[in-house]
Amino acid sequence: MSLVTPIDRRTFLRGAGVSVALPWLEAMAGRRTRGERARRMAFVYFPNGAAMPAPHDEKWSHWRWFPHRAGADYEFTDVLSCLEAHRSKLTLLGGLSHPLSRELLGHLAGDTWLTAGDMRGDVYKNRVSVDQVAARELARFTRYPSLVLSTDGGVGYKSRVATLSFDHSGRPIPAENRQRLIFERYFAPGGGASTAERRRELQRGKKIVDLVLEDSRRLQQRLGAGDRDKLEQYLASLDAVERQIRRNEQWLDRPMKPFDASAIDLDVAADVDPTGYLRAMYDLMVLALQTDLTRVITFMTGREDGMGFADKFPERALGIKRGHHTISHDQHEGHWDQWGRYDQWHARQFAYLVQRLEQVEDEDGKLLDSTMVLYGSCCSTTHNARNYPLALVGGSGLGLTHGAYREYDEATPFSNLFVGMLGAVGVETEAFADSTGSLAEVFGG
Repeated sequence: MSLVTPIDRRTFLRGAGVSVALPWLEAMAGRRTRGERARRMAFVYFPNGAAMPAPHDEKWSHWRWFPHRAGADYEFTDVLSCLEAHRSKLTLLGGLSHPLSRELLGHLAGDTWLTAGDMRGDVYKNRVSVDQVAARELARFTRYPSLVLSTDGGVGYKSRVATLSFDHSGRPIPAENRQRLIFERYFAPGGGASTAERRRELQRGKKIVDLVLEDSRRLQQRLGAGDRDKLEQYLASLDAVERQIRRNEQWLDRPMKPFDASAIDLDVAADVDPTGYLRAMYDLMVLALQTDLTRVITFMTGREDGMGFADKFPERALGIKRGHHTISHDQHEGHWDQWGRYDQWHARQFAYLVQRLEQVEDEDGKLLDSTMVLYGSCCSTTHNARNYPLALVGGSGLGLTHGAYREYDEATPFSNLFVGMLGAVGVETEAFADSTGSLAEVFGG
């Protein structure tokens, strides 16, 4: 069926107090001109480092986070084998770290993962994070400059932050963790409070998709077959995310008191579903990119040093009777098996995000091809702030060269990666923090 009139790029579906942003449809007017493809970046962080058994250890071949040899013919261990399907759009980076953080207790380096700031003295000298440098430039294209997410929310405190993002004065930007509130940002793009009518309908058990159903049916009458399918798939995704959020709300329903880790009542997580929680957060990230809500996202999946909800994830997800931080320290029989299994579980959740970005398309094609996602931690093992485990996925449409495990020595600072990432999203910069280049072998030039 042909269109009666073209659809504006900023069209919304509307219902009882709800305005739902739409993904790109072929029917939308104002298509970008050639060469103006959206350029996006996201950062996903896990705390406490990763399993790194030594080569002489029998667990080396199974549970070492990094592959066993560099180059294009590397072989994944059991930890990252879930990313094999995305090998051609993936680069593993070994040996990188921030020079000012290398002698720190590993947990302290979490504050600097995206900043390369100085945590060595009594004076807090953090810097702007790379995501916020990009957000300042890319904000003109989107409703929100960036989306700052974490499992615990807020900012935490010095050396044990609960956010990855820092503003241009080096101050932490509070992260959001309440999935219901994050979800509803899609449906109140002006930032206003929910209407009484809308709240009543939600309390009656109706979901957001239910509230815009009538408007979506009217819109479908104006769409071609391809757009109708795309709209149905998008609404199904929204519906699935909200259903998962409702399941998650039963355990993550108490805000954490600022700067007081003791206020976290982990007993509230009696029925926690860590897999469901992380995947719902990843789904929210995909929806934000799909609707062009933002082009810059950070997500801290857990805080350093055993603080917060995520420390209980190994028990809730895998039945391991130790917290994540304890696993990373406790040199007992089965130590590498427990840590490796947990790293593998985390990697599988991340692979879910990558797969979703591969499946969802906008006018330029697959979201994964226009989105770089950096996955990693601030230390290799718990207290070793060197040789960060890092995986860079996506961005093939932005000029990145993938397909290898690349090893670097400490003459190459981690910030070189950030210079390349900024350039790939169109934020030209000669340097970031203590950078000395831009990893030309990955980013070209």
